[in-house]
Amino acid sequence: MKTKLYGLMALMIVATMILAACTPKPTAQPTAVPTEAKTEAPVVTEAPTEAPTEAPVADEWANVDPTGQKIVFWHQHTKAREAALLEIIDEFNKTNEYGIEVTAEFQGSYSDIFNKMRPILNTPDVPDLVVAYQNQAATYQLADALVDMNSMVNSPKWGLTAEEQADFFPGFFAQDVFPNFGNARLGFPPNRSMEVLYYNLDWMKELGFENPPATPEEFKAIACAASQTPFSKATAEGSHGYELSIDTSRLASWTFAFGGDIYDYENGVFTLNSQAAIDSMTFLQGLFQEGCAKLVTEDYGDQTDFGNGTLMFAVGSSSGLPYYQSAAESGANHAWGVAAIPHTSADPVMNVYGASVSMPKTTPERELAAWLFLKYYTGTEAQAKWAIASQYFPVRASVAEGLTDYFASQPAYKTAFDMLKYGHFEPPVPGYDFVREEVNLALAAIADGADVKTTLDALNATANDILADQMAQIKK
Repeated sequence: MKTKLYGLMALMIVATMILAACTPKPTAQPTAVPTEAKTEAPVVTEAPTEAPTEAPVADEWANVDPTGQKIVFWHQHTKAREAALLEIIDEFNKTNEYGIEVTAEFQGSYSDIFNKMRPILNTPDVPDLVVAYQNQAATYQLADALVDMNSMVNSPKWGLTAEEQADFFPGFFAQDVFPNFGNARLGFPPNRSMEVLYYNLDWMKELGFENPPATPEEFKAIACAASQTPFSKATAEGSHGYELSIDTSRLASWTFAFGGDIYDYENGVFTLNSQAAIDSMTFLQGLFQEGCAKLVTEDYGDQTDFGNGTLMFAVGSSSGLPYYQSAAESGANHAWGVAAIPHTSADPVMNVYGASVSMPKTTPERELAAWLFLKYYTGTEAQAKWAIASQYFPVRASVAEGLTDYFASQPAYKTAFDMLKYGHFEPPVPGYDFVREEVNLALAAIADGADVKTTLDALNATANDILADQMAQIKK
């Protein structure tokens, strides 16, 4: 797709990370938070004679009445997650004192929702709430189509107290604030996931390795050994060290693991051809050339092969934990675990991502009603239920502290949760969905043997052209 088409799409009502997501991601993929600008504190040469008084916070929502509003929430959840979401919504509908009624509507995948949203932005057909990755929310905001929720979050009457705001994990809470849009809060986080390395512990031990790989060199040694020596308990033919799924978050995750990034937040440009990106893709290409890796050729094929014991390593979203567990139990019934993606730095760098919930512009009454549901959905009680049912990570510390029994019963979830402190994010910029399409093409070409540097240089130029076209559409 030519870059000028992206600009045209934005002009015709287009509208913006995952992880943002692993995911990659699955199912639920499966997004990088810009570092805050640092300003030096002013030099005070003389103490004030009396303490200044703070002006009261203006509350533009104080006199809005949400009573009786009917709210529509577009989402992508299925099966157990959808059931849990409907249960949370039903409880809110029964207990909220304003008679607000929320209706959940499944609208397909993240991409399906994104494609359905763009033509109806700023029309009466928009839902009141919609699941969106940060880059998708930014794209919507090119048309000035979303509500800035900062005033709701900070409303003395309807918002969150300072203590409640502090209960959110800081990185999660900050991820939906967009510097490119005047620090507007264009989404609110109900959950997050993370890219992790899934490994077959029993097979590793058969090959003489006791621990999951911490470095690329260790990863290669185990992957190549596995490709040459099948697992004794495998329930299918074949033997592979690693299967790479064509997904932009894989390129981002491996680049992070090699000590780099795919975006320069200070200068506002993509860096998909950074040295770390070149090194990581050269490493993966080498695995393919030596017969230690192959591409995933069908939906969740790596998950299936991992379960039947013909695949040693897979990289994917932590939201896939229950599916990998089920695959292993119904397949080779092998012991398995999760770990950080092998890295060159002292500490791992984990790709943390997740869609938030954005609020298209409607009416003040509907917007406030939608916010009150979001506030409930991200409250401690609902979050505990949602975390267990969805296998996503909760966004509030108070929830995590109450999951001791669950952590004990799900050690892989606990292992992944403990790595959240190493989290990093994919860029929440307009047009990232379009960039992802180009990244996927480049990733497939590299796996097929294309020159890594030449491919990434061309990819980076295209990505920055797409970004420039998108940014040109921001309303002043």
